[in-house]
Amino acid sequence: MDLRDQLKNLFPQHDEQDFEMPDEEKENFKQKEPLVCKFEKKGRNGKPVTIIEGWEGDDESLKEISKKIKTKLGIGGSEKDGVIIIQGDNRDKIMTILKEMGYKTKRVGG
Repeated sequence: MDLRDQLKNLFPQHDEQDFEMPDEEKENFKQKEPLVCKFEKKGRNGKPVTIIEGWEGDDESLKEISKKIKTKLGIGGSEKDGVIIIQGDNRDKIMTILKEMGYKTKRVGG
């Protein structure tokens, strides 16, 4: 007697249904909250950086987005813990790049 037969004995009125796991592909991922784009100098020896916060997806797609931004603008940066750090004050340019990619953005500060 396998597990299915045991379950049928325990729950005789239950109708068995087919269940399919939803595909969790990158194309199906939707960002619920807008990405926050802010400017910061504090704690970086006065060097300006643009910080993009609020990423809800996986680290792999965060790295892809960061790479696209850095390549388009030709500047350096890094990404970790769901935050992208880009050198310089490039909020407007980054926000247009993110909008082209289909993400909502929100500008914070000055």
